[in-house]
Amino acid sequence: MRKFLTIAFFAIAIVCGLNAQTNELREWLKEPSGKLSEQTFAKKKISKELALEATAIIDSLWRAENAERLHNSWRRLTISNDSLRLACAVRDFGRTPSDGRSLFISMHGGGECPKEVNDEQWMNQIYLYQPKEGVYIAPRAPWNSWDLWHRKGLDDLFEDLITACIVFENVNPDKVYLMGYSAGGDGVWRMAPRMADRWAAASMMAGHPGGTSQINLRNLPFMIWMGEFDSAYNRNNLAIEKGKGMDALQSNDPEGYIHSTNIIEGKGHWMELADSAALSWMTRYKRNPYPEKIVWRQEQVLRNSLYWVEIPQREAAHGKELIIERNNNEIHITKSHYSNITIYLNDTMFDLKKPIKIFYKGKRIFKGKAKRNIANIYESINKKKDPRYAFPAKIDIRL
Repeated sequence: MRKFLTIAFFAIAIVCGLNAQTNELREWLKEPSGKLSEQTFAKKKISKELALEATAIIDSLWRAENAERLHNSWRRLTISNDSLRLACAVRDFGRTPSDGRSLFISMHGGGECPKEVNDEQWMNQIYLYQPKEGVYIAPRAPWNSWDLWHRKGLDDLFEDLITACIVFENVNPDKVYLMGYSAGGDGVWRMAPRMADRWAAASMMAGHPGGTSQINLRNLPFMIWMGEFDSAYNRNNLAIEKGKGMDALQSNDPEGYIHSTNIIEGKGHWMELADSAALSWMTRYKRNPYPEKIVWRQEQVLRNSLYWVEIPQREAAHGKELIIERNNNEIHITKSHYSNITIYLNDTMFDLKKPIKIFYKGKRIFKGKAKRNIANIYESINKKKDPRYAFPAKIDIRL
């Protein structure tokens, strides 16, 4: 670990030219002891300029730590978490763009059937689509069940898979795309809304939506692909119904809910690759990690954060909702089923030299300045497991 930390520090020191205010951080990196977020210097107020330097250092530290943690996993192309394993088949396409590579996570079909059938579907998935550029990965689901692509535990595996690709494959975290066919499409219906803040766009192919809600897709471009005659489990009619639901969401909120519904005439469950057009459509979009408006509904597998907001895990429950938006230095909460909310801030989203005002149902409940510090940067990037979610300030609100 010492080697990784030393390389990380000196690489950033050359680029940033550390000033006197970062001496304590520099010294800690030489001889790290305890958690960075618990160090006294990490809790001191810092300027915008120092926050940018500290973010670069902690970004590099995060990459170094995860390079060590995931080295063996990526070498074996198997991501593990507790007893779960996510084996990965990988193909590379095109040259690396200046802003980093794209990542396509493509989920196979199958479901509640013999392991050999799911293995065959997995091997089929790796050759199903060919993006013009990027890392194309077909993971093998950890289970052989009908819900093999949306059970509890998959979120952590996907997050580690994305992290490995950022660290080892130069993937841009704002260019990560989710797709899946048949049972893999079932997974897209669920994993796209559940982890909406991780994807740049998503495409559902020939899957069943179950009882999922699409309201979390407000900031996530989403495609629906279905054969006209794919009538098993009423998939075709449900796809049309969900497409109309997305139309209604966008009609009520025209700045959100970008989507495309594609019902392929004359086709059944196999669309003969008409759905491959999804790749070029998805890559028109990059993730916005700091959307101005967040619409968040808890699904059956609970999460405690989405984009730049967080709630206590103990308050999470299926169906709970939060609607929050930001405009200049104001934050408006129009709906909340939570009593405690943490709001993360950075200098891209807000002018942190000025006070932040927070309103709940039109009534102002907070006015004050948010203090930047190194501890917030370190905690946020490690909690979210994403270098783009490095926030130097936060505000805890009790409603």
